[in-house]
Amino acid sequence: MAEQNYTYLLRCADGTLYCGWTNDLEKRAAAHNAGTGAKYTKPRRPVELAYYETFATKQEAMRREAEIKRQLYHHASLIRKSDRWTILTPFSFPVAMRSSVTTYLG
Repeated sequence: MAEQNYTYLLRCADGTLYCGWTNDLEKRAAAHNAGTGAKYTKPRRPVELAYYETFATKQEAMRREAEIKRQLYHHASLIRKSDRWTILTPFSFPVAMRSSVTTYLG
């Protein structure tokens, strides 16, 4: 069986989102919740898996991670510029991004 690679979004306890890639979703989510996953998520635990997409190669997953991070950064910039803050929810993403997400858990 071919190894699967994933791009994922975690919803942190403070309402922010974290994007990453892995080849083992369960193990990676557990690492984030144990405080060993990423510096960003360590003080924002617990985290929960909000989205994931599956890819055949690591390169595809990493490329998608970069694309999502650009979109999240752009979206957050627009919220800041509008002088009002909202917690990002799955439906606050641009429509183009929502349509490309293959799986939503939550």
